[in-house]
Amino acid sequence: MVVRKTAIALALVLGWSGATAAGPAMLFDAASGRVLYAEDQDQPWHPASLTKIMTAYLVFHALKSGTITLEQKIPVSANAHALPPSKLGLPVGAEITVNLALKALIVKSANDAAVMLAEAIGGTEETFVHSMNATALKLGMTQTRFVNPHGLPAPEQVTTARDLARLTKAVLADFPEQSELWSMADMQIGRRRLRTHNGLLRTYEGADGLKTGFICDSGFNVVATATRDNRRLAAVVLGEYSSRDRSLRAASLLEHGFRNYGWKELFASATVESVPVSAETATPRSVRELVTSFACNGKRQARAVPTKGQKARAKKRATAKAGAASKRPGAGSEAGSAAETAERSN
Repeated sequence: MVVRKTAIALALVLGWSGATAAGPAMLFDAASGRVLYAEDQDQPWHPASLTKIMTAYLVFHALKSGTITLEQKIPVSANAHALPPSKLGLPVGAEITVNLALKALIVKSANDAAVMLAEAIGGTEETFVHSMNATALKLGMTQTRFVNPHGLPAPEQVTTARDLARLTKAVLADFPEQSELWSMADMQIGRRRLRTHNGLLRTYEGADGLKTGFICDSGFNVVATATRDNRRLAAVVLGEYSSRDRSLRAASLLEHGFRNYGWKELFASATVESVPVSAETATPRSVRELVTSFACNGKRQARAVPTKGQKARAKKRATAKAGAASKRPGAGSEAGSAAETAERSN
């Protein structure tokens, strides 16, 4: 597996020219905050589901203080149920544990789970959002404003690559015991297996987090972390035009960091806090017309052509799955996840 991931990582790096880089980026040591690369790090941007990193941070605090427990059951409110995907899609009044909701928040990027957790901790979504903004200020995220806990489109919901780096450092340093959640590639809820949107967890050697995000105006965002030789690097990538570009750019930055860290230690002294302020516009830029998303502008992402071996393996898996399904009572009646909508945050 390590050999396979190394090969994939190299292919990602070689396949990435940087020509289509759309938005801000920052590469840094997750422990020390030493900046290895920065580009437009103070440009306002819509965070999309990177918002959920802050939501999870407050959930971790609530768990530590005893405000809630992992085993506590929380209900699906009408407010949570009404949100578009990504979501669990449970009916109003249904209950799940905080543990399951937290996993759904991080792995599935479930918008309804974000509101369920917000209401459980703050009493109301509005009160929770107030806590999000107060916490952001405490962390030095002076260019960030939250108006919801999930990241669905809102003109006022903005952040920067630098502020997301500050948040990433805090959540990893303050709650190392929660690291396993960020590295989960999938999760089980009932009979459904939900997979992460962060493809790097399956393809990049050492990848162990953290969160993706997408809405039409923000493009494809990610905070990606990876650990090699006891060194953890983090890359903030905002505004890529496709999920593939997002993964390629993040992998390229991480690979550059791991390969050149020794030189950076000698010559790079700037940290997330001290790196010079970049040029910026007053408001977030929109990449809606440039992203390859049929829901945003009718553009579809190109699919990689599978090899003969991949086709054979896919056929074998499909045959095995069909055989197993035919043996279950009521086969064919299992409900799938809700359909994707034009404006989703994942």
